[in-house]
Amino acid sequence: MTFFDFPGIPKGVHGTNEISKTSFRVPTDAALAYWVKRFDRLEVEHTGIKEQFGKKTLSFVDFDDQHYQLISDELDKGIESGTPWQKGPVPLEYAITGLGPVFIRIANFSFFKEVLEKVLLFKEVAQEGEFYLFEVNEGGNGASVIVEHNTVLPEARQGFGTVHHAAFRVEDRAVLEEWIERISSVGLPSSGYVDRHFFESLYARVAPQILFEFATDGPGFMGDEPYETLGEKLSLPPFLEPKREEIEKLVRPIDTVRSTKEFIKE
Repeated sequence: MTFFDFPGIPKGVHGTNEISKTSFRVPTDAALAYWVKRFDRLEVEHTGIKEQFGKKTLSFVDFDDQHYQLISDELDKGIESGTPWQKGPVPLEYAITGLGPVFIRIANFSFFKEVLEKVLLFKEVAQEGEFYLFEVNEGGNGASVIVEHNTVLPEARQGFGTVHHAAFRVEDRAVLEEWIERISSVGLPSSGYVDRHFFESLYARVAPQILFEFATDGPGFMGDEPYETLGEKLSLPPFLEPKREEIEKLVRPIDTVRSTKEFIKE
């Protein structure tokens, strides 16, 4: 997850033509019951446990009105999830293991469906009312997009509390170049090749206000930091190192140190 900390920007407005919800995977249905109790204790607004496309889910919002969902992997078949934070306060059997489906609310569904299927190689596998489930490759919670067809709501407006873009993994620079060519050949607006130092990427506007990123798996974030202290200090690409002092004065202080702390399992 990436968050942009831009002071002074207006609050976003939810509506149609937006990436409407971010989801995270948990191992089992029992994990959702644990999170309901945790949310209640911490006064996090949530929907309670629901079911969509055969999977148990728990949707919730944060203080910026950013929308999220936890989705159970208990009945999932497809790409495997990751490893939970081993030393965190949440018991490992209930902890978040990775990102789940991307939720998108769209007005022109037929256009977006064509982009997903003919350009991005997704396949529509299920429908529930105005919600459509698309999967790619191995499918499952780690390789799916859930599209809500909505022509009633006004168009969303980006700001804090909304999603800027969704990123999809590609293996390496060679595969990224194939996607650059593919996106260009169909005329979708795109950034072309972008070097982020920690990874390489392409940004493409795949529908009105819907921005997708294609990012390589490498080089990764551990080139200059060991896993044990990853993220505990500000890491900059080489071309920004000469401006470190200036940048550190502008960045909001956040306590990200974890290596020297112990968390009691709840």
